[in-house]
Parts: sequence; C-alpha cells; structure tokens
Amino acid sequence: AARLSGGENRLVSLPLSRIRVIMKSSPEVSSINQDALFLTAKATELFVQYLAAYSYKHGKGKEKNALTYSDLSHTAEECETFQFLADILPKKILASKYLKMLEKEKQDGDVRKDNEEDEEEEDEDEAVEDVGS
Repeated sequence: AARLSGGENRLVSLPLSRIRVIMKSSPEVSSINQDALFLTAKATELFVQYLAAYSYKHGKGKEKNALTYSDLSHTAEECETFQFLADILPKKILASKYLKMLEKEKQDGDVRKDNEEDEEEEDEDEAVEDVGS
C-alpha cells in the first residue's frame, strides 16, 4: 500500500495491487499512473466509508450497534444516490421463497404460452375460413 515518503502511516487501507488488477481488467486501460492508482484507491475507500456510515445511520442495525447486510441492501434500494448498487446488494430472501417465485414465473410463462398458442390457432382457423369462403 502507499506510504508517506518517510514510511510512516498508511495513506490508504485498500491493497493497491488488487485495485491495479481491477483497473487493468478494463480493455481500454493499457497502463496505470501511480497517482491515478492512489487516487482511485482513496476514492474507493472514502466511498465505502460513506456507504457504511449512511447505511448505519439510516438502518436498523443502529439499534444493535452493528451494521448489517440488510442495512446495506436497504440503502441501495431506497436511497437514490446508491441505487446503482441494487443489483450488487440485493435483499436477502430464503431459498424456499426464491424457488416458489421461480415456480410461479414458470407457471405464468406456461399460461402465457398457452394463451399465445390458442390465439395462433384462432388466427389459423379464421384464415382457413376466409380461404374456404
């Protein structure tokens, strides 16, 4: 991690090597300036701190003096600033509820297919009647 010139306190707590790997994963990036790497690490660190503080302040974990995943997911869902994280921090649901949702979607899909097939058959019947007239 980046250190002051005298080697004293750390300036960032995130590992710069990992941030470099993430930045290089973009096809548009060929080389990374050390200053850009440091600034990206520091900005990421500050963003994570802000997200955690906001989630703690507005979440239910405050009652227990703890930050919970549900606080983070609630923040991502409810706060406009953090809505871009909604796919990354989805609300937790039980596997049984998820399976029921999938089953319902499958049934709804089957009903829609049946309705579409019935409509196609009616269209074909009408076309045959028109030709026969």
